[in-house]
Amino acid sequence: MNRFGYSLSKARVIDYDANNHAVAEYIAEKEPSFRLCIACGGCAATCTTGNFTEFSLREINILIHRGENRKPGSDIRKCMLCGKCILVCPRGVNTRNVVITAREAFKKFGINAL
Repeated sequence: MNRFGYSLSKARVIDYDANNHAVAEYIAEKEPSFRLCIACGGCAATCTTGNFTEFSLREINILIHRGENRKPGSDIRKCMLCGKCILVCPRGVNTRNVVITAREAFKKFGINAL
């Protein structure tokens, strides 16, 4: 215990190369518009589920692109597939199909919730 009342935080480093990118590659193969996502947050801002729960399609997309699949594996099931996110996407990403394909990928690769 430090007697000064503070301690050093553990480094938060993303080892991009060590992460599993199989889900991102699967989604991009089935839905090429997934590659166009710039993580602007429009989808998360308009999301009905996100207004009532801790669901963010933007965060899920970022984590999947990074290869960090555990948290998105549990959160992706919260999506109601209403399609409001498709309407606001400035890049034309078919977010509904991305979510459906991501669900398939998580099932295929055996990635379970946290």
